[in-house]
Amino acid sequence: MKTKKIYGIIISAGLSGRMGKFKPLLSYRGKSFIQNIVLKLGEVCDKVIIVTGFKPEEIGANIRQLNAACNIEFAFNRDYKKGMFTSLQAGLRKTGSCDWIFYHFVDQPGLPGKFYTDFTGQIDEEHNWIQPKIKEQKGHPLLIKSDLCQIILNAPLNSNLRAISNDPKVNKKFWECGYAEIFQDIDTEEDYSKLN
Repeated sequence: MKTKKIYGIIISAGLSGRMGKFKPLLSYRGKSFIQNIVLKLGEVCDKVIIVTGFKPEEIGANIRQLNAACNIEFAFNRDYKKGMFTSLQAGLRKTGSCDWIFYHFVDQPGLPGKFYTDFTGQIDEEHNWIQPKIKEQKGHPLLIKSDLCQIILNAPLNSNLRAISNDPKVNKKFWECGYAEIFQDIDTEEDYSKLN
């Protein structure tokens, strides 16, 4: 039983320029990238917010093919060409009164389902930023407590999470996770060819 209200945000707004194909709809184990992530986030999140920008209709149509039990909402980022941080801001504007945000990139479809339950199990009262790592290398996705939302929303469009992480209000926890998929970053055809 979940004691905290967690909303997932999937960043799915970019042009996929380096890939040459539209990343959210690439196939992985019989489903699109975005479908894979929605289904897994839906197991641990009360709502999943999909941030779109480029080709929002195609993403919407793809998600409607899913028989997903979770609550799904879309956020359109008109500033998506200005960078990923603007998409996070667009997603956060839709979160309302949740406790935590599960911030997820669309090009990490390979994280196993157990990662999601293990990761949300790291939530505690002492930290407001939880990030997986292996040894000294930090990965994604992130868990961000709602008390950081206003700091992110107040930041300029050209800011980034690295700058936010240096704010004195951020209290980080790094989880030694053992899941190599936290480094998954499918940007090119070569990256995609290595995905199993």
